[in-house]
Amino acid sequence: MVTWKTKCSTCCLLAYRSDHNETKKLNCSERMMWKYSPDRDPALRIYPVNLGDEGNYTCEVASSAGNYLFSSSLTVTVPPTVSLTCDKSRVAICQAAAGKPAADISWIPASNQSTEEEVHHSNGTVTRVSYIRWVNSMLPTLTCLVTHPATNQTLSIDLS
Repeated sequence: MVTWKTKCSTCCLLAYRSDHNETKKLNCSERMMWKYSPDRDPALRIYPVNLGDEGNYTCEVASSAGNYLFSSSLTVTVPPTVSLTCDKSRVAICQAAAGKPAADISWIPASNQSTEEEVHHSNGTVTRVSYIRWVNSMLPTLTCLVTHPATNQTLSIDLS
């Protein structure tokens, strides 16, 4: 017998009993299934994964050879939506919206004159915004570098 479950009373329970060749799903979405056939490989597949799927998953295997318990922790990474704009007062605004974890923002040319704001959303994502004033710049472009575990993006804006 193989059972996947999470540590919550109303969460998904996915089970397979080999002696009856029987599978059961309790409180599982259609996105949660066996990756392969549970009699050959009892791996859990969650597709597409979303933020609500984060948490600890436990696989219990009971066989004539003994009982085994495996635990795995799922952390969902969300790439931010990145934008670069400028306003009439010559302030460049680089935004990395709704990423998880928060993205890092830096500028080329490098400057210690930038300021940042951060907004934490209820779903666990973070929006980070960096502002830089580019008064009397001799360079034709300003570049925003957004670094994140899921993506790295470079956006440039023409200063002329």
